[in-house]
Amino acid sequence: MMKRNLILVLLAVAAMLPGKADNITVNGTQRSYILYVPKNLGENRPLLISCHGMNQDPDYQKNMLQIETVADTAKFLTVFPNGIDKAWDISGSRDINFITALIDKMVTQYKIDRNRVYLSGFSMGGMFTYHAMNRIPDKIAAFAPISGYPMGGTTANSNVRPLPIIHTHGTSDDVVGFSGVQGALNAWIRHNGCPTSAKVTQRYRNAAHITRRVWGPGNEGVEVVLMEMAGKGHWISNDNGVKTGDEIWRFCSRYSLNKTSPNVSITSPGSGLTYTCFAPKDQAVFPDIAITANADDPNGTVEKVEFFDGSTLIATCTAKPYKATLTGAQAGKHTLKAVATDNDGETSTATVELNFSAPPQAATLSTGFNDAGCVPAGWTTYDSSEKRTGYSNGFSQGCRILQFTGSQRGLDYGLYFRNMNGKKRQGWAKYGMAGTDCTLTLWPGHYTLRYKICNWNRPAFSPVELCIEKRTGGESVAAHTYTPKVNIGNNASNAFGFINQQTFDFDITEQGDYVVALYTADEEWADCILGQLYLSSAGYTTTGIRANDDAEDPAETLYDLQGRRTTTPGHGVYIKHVPGKGSRKVLK
Repeated sequence: MMKRNLILVLLAVAAMLPGKADNITVNGTQRSYILYVPKNLGENRPLLISCHGMNQDPDYQKNMLQIETVADTAKFLTVFPNGIDKAWDISGSRDINFITALIDKMVTQYKIDRNRVYLSGFSMGGMFTYHAMNRIPDKIAAFAPISGYPMGGTTANSNVRPLPIIHTHGTSDDVVGFSGVQGALNAWIRHNGCPTSAKVTQRYRNAAHITRRVWGPGNEGVEVVLMEMAGKGHWISNDNGVKTGDEIWRFCSRYSLNKTSPNVSITSPGSGLTYTCFAPKDQAVFPDIAITANADDPNGTVEKVEFFDGSTLIATCTAKPYKATLTGAQAGKHTLKAVATDNDGETSTATVELNFSAPPQAATLSTGFNDAGCVPAGWTTYDSSEKRTGYSNGFSQGCRILQFTGSQRGLDYGLYFRNMNGKKRQGWAKYGMAGTDCTLTLWPGHYTLRYKICNWNRPAFSPVELCIEKRTGGESVAAHTYTPKVNIGNNASNAFGFINQQTFDFDITEQGDYVVALYTADEEWADCILGQLYLSSAGYTTTGIRANDDAEDPAETLYDLQGRRTTTPGHGVYIKHVPGKGSRKVLK
């Protein structure tokens, strides 16, 4: 009770701090707002715009954010706009025009610096902040959503510049669930060219409940930050010595639209690429990686661009084109960096992360199945109408990851794909196709796929075919058909039972790049939910091992891999047919 009373007192004190109410007419409609102006603000100072939540108002937002002390010290103007009917237009232009008009008015009235305007918002205001990222990225230097993100999925438009973002969210939020935050951030992490793994600080600033995750630097040096507030609900957190408004200012104040340091971005490869090579120990071979970058300087010239693999210098370019090649990569995570230096000695860094994996026995191909509304990295889907290539996000219909919420469920997430027209092989999901984030290289040997699949809306059930195909040419080298025994019932909140793990064993006889493909039945609206996919190797083939002595038995027939009968094979893998015992692969 004492803690609650203290909070009420603090809010009352904050409410008494000076704030000015004002109006502005936008597109014929009078709009209102309040603002906080520090004493001796001066000219060319920054502007922070902070939007309230649904069914709230500017006064409530001001009292919750408690930004006045920070603004007094740093000397920036804060505006709290008022949404129509206490809500925000999160899909159209009505409130985008309102924010743009507010910026113009603050420039005229208080001579604020257009290059240092920052946008934040709580709950629905946070959703609006994400909306503005795609609509006015040329007017906002950095974005700071709180406890809000687009509920239908997040899209980062390709023509938008890299955007600095700090997102604050409580893990116990029961209004806008914390589980959707990562999916919203992922779209911008990839858009910005940020590393796909975060730098994590637990007990941030000695606050036991705060974990700070930083993805960056990405293109043009931007970062994406998540302030994860353990145990906090749907409110703005201001305790344990860490205030949300202060953290927003600390982050946003680093960014300006008129930066003087050089711009640099890595154009290829994309961040998060994975090269997986199943091979005997120490024999994995990874491809050479061509690295290209763009660089320019807003107030001078770029003197050089240096390329690094971690701390190892790969190449230095003093003129365009800026490019280098990574050769002989070893298994593990590699951070590629492009560092641009301008004629004033200022530098900027862009990074991408690549993962070279040489699994001794097994790899999980469904790692990214935890981000609802996306097509995961490495995967491509087709439903006879639209092809989607991962990583991509923001899908509310069609092939995508679904999150299941029934009180009894056999899967938490699954990749949904379908066949809309019923024609042969017109509905599929494939891992490792050219143009995705992943390459799958297999050495000759015996392999097992372990999978969990079910139907989405097929009460009578429909089969799914699993194939192993060559990446170039699409030739199938092994196939297996399974008919699911569980149907979810066309609703992600439905209860459904346990799904047994199934296995598909196959042999690879030629080293190369392969694709794991799953096809729906050749029926209209046939579908599949793939919930789990593991690939493992039981051992690899090494040439030069002799066959058993009974290989010369005239009652046996030996064929090469093209099906031609042979009696004097050289080294390699062959098919031996033994009457009454079937066929098996042997080595000569």
